[in-house]
Amino acid sequence: MPDRRRSLIYWIVLSPLLLINLFPFAVMISTALTPADEVLSGDTQWIPSRFAWENFVDMWQTVDFGTALMNSLVVGVLTTVLTILVSVPAAYAMVRLDFKGKTAFQTFLLITQMFSPVVLVIGLFRLVVGIGALDSLVALSVLYCCFHIAFAVWMLRSYFASIPAELEHAAWLEGASALHAIRTVFVPMAAPAVAVTAIFTFIGAWNEYALALAILRSAEHYTLPLKIAALSSGRYQVEWHHVMAATFVATIPVAIVFMWLQRHMITGLSGGAVKG
Repeated sequence: MPDRRRSLIYWIVLSPLLLINLFPFAVMISTALTPADEVLSGDTQWIPSRFAWENFVDMWQTVDFGTALMNSLVVGVLTTVLTILVSVPAAYAMVRLDFKGKTAFQTFLLITQMFSPVVLVIGLFRLVVGIGALDSLVALSVLYCCFHIAFAVWMLRSYFASIPAELEHAAWLEGASALHAIRTVFVPMAAPAVAVTAIFTFIGAWNEYALALAILRSAEHYTLPLKIAALSSGRYQVEWHHVMAATFVATIPVAIVFMWLQRHMITGLSGGAVKG
């Protein structure tokens, strides 16, 4: 009974925060399901007169939403894979190896986290134009990777430091090579941190707007932020039911990734607190 009472108190205390976080989603879903004539006339209610599921079909067909969705998936997955492939060895080296310039490298990573893509967008645009990679999803993914590596390395480093090196040493004593010990002992234990880093990297690439606006030029290469922004700008009348329907669909892949990796979330975030 005390546990139930404590849970009830927790829910009561957290309910205002829960309502604040759910309010934008409630507005989004309500508007997305409201018939077009009610939205355009301004006569909207929390509960629509009927659920206009055709808004999603119309939105998908009229704005070529499927292409933008695929572009964002390509950019998000490619950015995540590249970032993990670079960050995991770098974080492992910072924790396990002693090399000249290690302190300078750590300081360099901290400094690079202070820069925003918006600040560097003009220089990056000139660089991309100079190498002939303008309007390329691959070039955009590489740029995203560059901005996420520093954060990913520091996030992985704190967790990797909590994994005892003695476990790898024991594998060496059993005759395993260094690479085999890393693959069979270290990597499975580091999976929670890698999963959390992948979530943050994917979400960052999925939601980024400013750099994509500068690099991508053709509509067939637009990512979801650009496509959704195009629905609400440069028009005499904004079709909010399409904007909200597109926004709702854009949240689904992120929710799937989060639910897929959520079992690693708490372990990955709290594991680095053991030893830093």
